[in-house]
Amino acid sequence: MIAGIDAGTVVDWVDGEPRSRHFGDIYFSRARGLEETRHVFLDGNDLARRFARIAARGTFTIGETGFGTGLNFLAAWCLFESAAPADARLHFVSTELHPLGAHDLARALSLWPELRIHAEALLASYDALPPGFHRFVFAAGRVTLTLLVGDAASTLPSLDASIDAWFLDGFAPSKNPGLWSAEVLTQISRLSHDGTTCATYTAAGAVRRGLDAVGYRVERAPGFGAKREMLRGTCVQPGAGGYRPPWTRRNAVTPVRDVIVIGGGLAGASTAASLAARGIRVTLIDRCRRLADETSGNAQGMLYIKPSPHPTPLTALVVAGLAFTQRTLTTVLPSDGVAWSRCGVLSLAHDVAEADRIERIAALGWPAAFAHPVSRDEASGIAGVDVPAGGLFYPGAGWVHPPALCEALVSRDGIRLRLGQRVDRIERTPGGRWCALADGEPIAEADVVVVAGGLSSRGFAQCGTLPLRGIRGQITQVPATDASRSLRTVLCAESYAAPAREGGHCVGATFDVHDQASTYRVEDNRANLDALMQVSPAFAQALQVESLDAGTLEGRAGVRCVTPDYLPVIGPVVDALAFAERFNALRHDAKLKVEGEVPWLSGFYVNTGHGSRGLVTAPLGGELIASLVAGEPLPLPEALVRALAPVRFAARSLTRGRGNARGTGDP
Repeated sequence: MIAGIDAGTVVDWVDGEPRSRHFGDIYFSRARGLEETRHVFLDGNDLARRFARIAARGTFTIGETGFGTGLNFLAAWCLFESAAPADARLHFVSTELHPLGAHDLARALSLWPELRIHAEALLASYDALPPGFHRFVFAAGRVTLTLLVGDAASTLPSLDASIDAWFLDGFAPSKNPGLWSAEVLTQISRLSHDGTTCATYTAAGAVRRGLDAVGYRVERAPGFGAKREMLRGTCVQPGAGGYRPPWTRRNAVTPVRDVIVIGGGLAGASTAASLAARGIRVTLIDRCRRLADETSGNAQGMLYIKPSPHPTPLTALVVAGLAFTQRTLTTVLPSDGVAWSRCGVLSLAHDVAEADRIERIAALGWPAAFAHPVSRDEASGIAGVDVPAGGLFYPGAGWVHPPALCEALVSRDGIRLRLGQRVDRIERTPGGRWCALADGEPIAEADVVVVAGGLSSRGFAQCGTLPLRGIRGQITQVPATDASRSLRTVLCAESYAAPAREGGHCVGATFDVHDQASTYRVEDNRANLDALMQVSPAFAQALQVESLDAGTLEGRAGVRCVTPDYLPVIGPVVDALAFAERFNALRHDAKLKVEGEVPWLSGFYVNTGHGSRGLVTAPLGGELIASLVAGEPLPLPEALVRALAPVRFAARSLTRGRGNARGTGDP
């Protein structure tokens, strides 16, 4: 079991110095810890000179083994700000098996007043960290941290990145030999390129020999303080890694000046924001005259996930996505009860199967600040109304006004809105760029296009083979009463109810897989009111549900866009017919190690199929698209990126026939 951020103390404080309870070693010297970091890792990798020489709009990527207190990250960030060109970007990728709690992290970093501004930014985003990949964005997108929570021997093989400099900063090899193992060093080599450097405080012979064995030329250098020697090295022969099908390998990246994003809902706005954070000009086009005017337009959207206790791709996605959305909201919107409310979400054990699922999730050992089980009495106390069962409480979640989030995301420089224009087709220009046409006339042109239009995405010829389908849903707005205002958290069972916003509660939603009509229906209001009795009879009574006329209540219907495996489609698109022809041999032998150039529609991406989980998955999906476009470290494990890739359907049609296997997602 992997401990989370606050699942037990991982630090003992001895004479003012933090000492790892697991490894019996100090994180740094209180007297000169920052000086040691600068000498060993910053100077050892020659970062001041290298930062200054980053090309225009270029990026630099640092990898680290052992995030610890974040001291090395903050020191690198400070140096980057002072030495790098203003348009350069820094990526910092770090592993950590036992993340510090927020209190211990703040106490440790308080020892360095010169890092205060940067430390405060980190602490403001440093939330509950269940195992997996976690993406943090700082300085309006100029600095990115990707924190891999778990054993480095398990997380590094899942990382898709090209590292320019390594900080090898695990505890001493004698204290924590696993972080210096041949398996970890092999991954360090795989993620390196010719000229990647590394530095470490240790001068142990086993470490030097291990780095030599994986393609690094290593030398001893003067150590810091009383330590006579340290090691630094340069990669001369990076590791190759194992076989991967051609369509799972990263495309060659060319500089991107501008991007067209089609769709003004959560997926489109999130994608535009992540691209603009990288200095890429974005034109966002939507057929509606307002952002989030279709399926992203409800008054309240719930930050709700229903993970499996088993390690499915969907569970990995929603766990990482919920944490990323919570960090995003903290950055762009006030939790004021109008734009969003961090009131928590209570997932109720409304039947035996759900109680069993929640019990098994609780056994995973997630940090309590992310999710923890509660009894019926505890749940009722949290909710402010009586509930019929206990459940799983997500204290950092809540509800969001999706239009406010979309507006905030696209308010940054570099995004131009073209609202009220319906793109009817997308074509290549003679110069190889993409052109969006409305009524047959070109309205925008760019190096890259991202289609994020929900179900309407299938109207473009390039997306025609993606198996997108619709599921109707309707929410109901119920006027708040004095009694109903006591609800303090989102309640979720088969249906959900949110605390009051501007005089009303959002309840719902219906789920009809056989209907794709977006018209309002009184009978769906009745269904939503009836479902409240299962969520909380006491709350239903507080709303005076039995006396309400469903026909007079406001309701809002929409058609969610989903895929057969219930995972979104996020990534580059292929020419499906050419793909089937080129890799036809897989029809006869699905295990064949094929090679060949993949017929990508170069510069064409999609971010859609989020279903009812858009608030949780779309922002992280936008970050994934931007990382792919810019050729940067990916924010998700490589296997999960493959599971989301649009090409998965073309590959499955060759290896499994035309049907799509279930099991990679949860309905």
